[in-house]
Amino acid sequence: MTDTPSNKALEAAKTALDTALDTALDTALDTAPDSAPSVRVQPGSFLTLHYRLSGPAGDIINTFDDKPATLSLGTGELSPALEAKLLGLAEGTRTTLQLAPGEAFGERNADMLQWVSKKILAEFGDPDEQYTEGEVVQFPTPDGTGRYAGAVRQVREDAVLFDFNHPLAGQPVAFEVHLIGVL
Repeated sequence: MTDTPSNKALEAAKTALDTALDTALDTALDTAPDSAPSVRVQPGSFLTLHYRLSGPAGDIINTFDDKPATLSLGTGELSPALEAKLLGLAEGTRTTLQLAPGEAFGERNADMLQWVSKKILAEFGDPDEQYTEGEVVQFPTPDGTGRYAGAVRQVREDAVLFDFNHPLAGQPVAFEVHLIGVL
């Protein structure tokens, strides 16, 4: 490039612009409020978050239109695969994580389809209960300290077929999350 008056003017303008940008950036950094380092999700963290779990058929759980959820990692409130996806995320993060079929809730297990006699259901529940396909029924755990759910798949006169697989077992899962607070 030759040193013509227009090239010299162009170089001078470029140098002035670079200097102005550097000065503005230094000023912005010097006057920025001190910010605490971002808090990141760790094993055992207590979280306040909005989240949505969805599969090919749509949402299973969605807290975005209601109050946020609170949970503690490592207590079984989320599947280990979902917890693993949260580890290392910073407070304030909003993202959607994709999990491969079976990764979030395992593969579908044929052994989790169980016929339960209506006699047993009447003995341990409401004897007048009418079961319908697609309905989700809550059962007490054997030790009586918790509950688990089964979806009605078929109804016969003497028994009901329940599917105790997670509704998203064996399916790809989208896990949208907005981490509001991390302790």
